[in-house]
Amino acid sequence: MLRFSTAGESHGESLIALVSGLPAGVDVDQEFIDRELWRRQQGYGRGGRMRIERDSAHILSGVRHGKTIGSPIAMEIENRDWKNWTEVLPVSTGDPAKHKAVASPRPGHADLAGALKYDFPDARYVLERASARESTARVAAGALAKQLLAPLGIDIASHVIRVGRAELDREATWPEISALRNKEEVLLGCVDEASESRMKAEVDLALRTGDSIGGVFEVVIHGAPAGIGTYANWDERLDGILAQAVMSLQAVKAVEIGRGVTAAESLGSEVHDAIGYAEAQNGSHTRFTRERNNAGGIEGGISNGEDVVVRGYLKPISTLRRPLASVRFDTREETKAAYERSDVCVVPAAGVAAEAMVALAFARLVLEKFGGDSLRELKRNYENYIEQIRAY
Repeated sequence: MLRFSTAGESHGESLIALVSGLPAGVDVDQEFIDRELWRRQQGYGRGGRMRIERDSAHILSGVRHGKTIGSPIAMEIENRDWKNWTEVLPVSTGDPAKHKAVASPRPGHADLAGALKYDFPDARYVLERASARESTARVAAGALAKQLLAPLGIDIASHVIRVGRAELDREATWPEISALRNKEEVLLGCVDEASESRMKAEVDLALRTGDSIGGVFEVVIHGAPAGIGTYANWDERLDGILAQAVMSLQAVKAVEIGRGVTAAESLGSEVHDAIGYAEAQNGSHTRFTRERNNAGGIEGGISNGEDVVVRGYLKPISTLRRPLASVRFDTREETKAAYERSDVCVVPAAGVAAEAMVALAFARLVLEKFGGDSLRELKRNYENYIEQIRAY
C-alpha cells in the first residue's frame, strides 16, 4: 500500500515527507519535484514568508541513480526562516523568556481548539503544526505519486474557478488547465484572463481593508481509466476517498465532485450524463461516452473513464491584519486576535496542494488494484486491464 506522512513545524528547522509503497523503477525527477514546490509558493496575495523560502526537496533515501528502489523515500525541505526562530523554538529547554506566545486565539484557526485539546497555555505550538506550511511536504510527496502515474498516461492539474465573488464564467478545457503549470508568472491560476482580472480585484479589496479572501479550485485527473474505486464497501468509494484527501488540507471547508452542488437543486434529466458509444476512428478505440461530465468522472464510487473532477472550497485565511475580537488565554480579557505574518489569498497554492493529495490518493488505489513490486510489473498489469476495457 502507498502510504505517506509528514513531520515538521512552520518555523522549525525543516519539513519531512516520508513515502513508502512506491514500486521500484519509477523515474524521479528532482527538477519536477522542486517545480511543484515552486508552484505552491506562487500566486497573487501571498505573504512575506514566500519571499524568504526557496523550497527544494533533499532526498535522503529510497532513490538511487534517479529511480525508486522499492524502499521508503524520505525527503527534507529546509525552512530558511528557521534562523530567525532558533532561540524562540529550540528543541532543548532554551530560554523561556524568548518564547513568542500566541496570546489570543484567532477565530477560524485551530488556535483555541488545539490549545484546549493539548493543554497548552497559548497557541504557539498549535500554530506551528496546524499551519498550511505543512502542505509543502505533501506537495513533495505528491510529486512522487504524479511520477508514478505519468507512465500510465494519467495526469493531474488544477486551476482556480473562483476568488471571492469573482468566478470563471465558462468551462475550462484540459489543454488550458494543464498549460497553467508551465507559466513562469502565476497570478491566480485561472485559465481566462478577464476572469482572473476580476479575481485580482477581489484580492486587492481584501488587501486594502486588512481582510483575507477565499475561493474555489478545481483538480482534474486526466486519463483516469474506468474501474478505480468500488461501491462494495463504504470506505473504498473513490469519491469519498478523494473528498477526504482534499478536505484534509488546511482551510478547505467543502469538497464537490463534478457538479455536485448544482445537482442538488436540479432535475435528474438535467444532471445525469447520457451514455453513448463511439466506434473506433482515426486511431481512437471504441468506448462508452458521456454527453457531459456532470458526475465528475465518478459513478457509484467508481471512475467511469471520463476526467475525474474535484473542487475544493477554501475559506479565507484566519489571520487578519485587521484582527477580529478574541479573548486572552491568560486573563480571559477581551482583546483582538493575535496576528502572525500571513497571506491574503492562497487559492492557487491550495490547488497545487490538492493536486498532490489527489495524486497520492489515486496512486494508492491504482497500486491496490494492479499491484506490482516494480514499475514494469505494474505497467504490464495495467495495460492488460486497459485492453480488457477496450475489448468489452
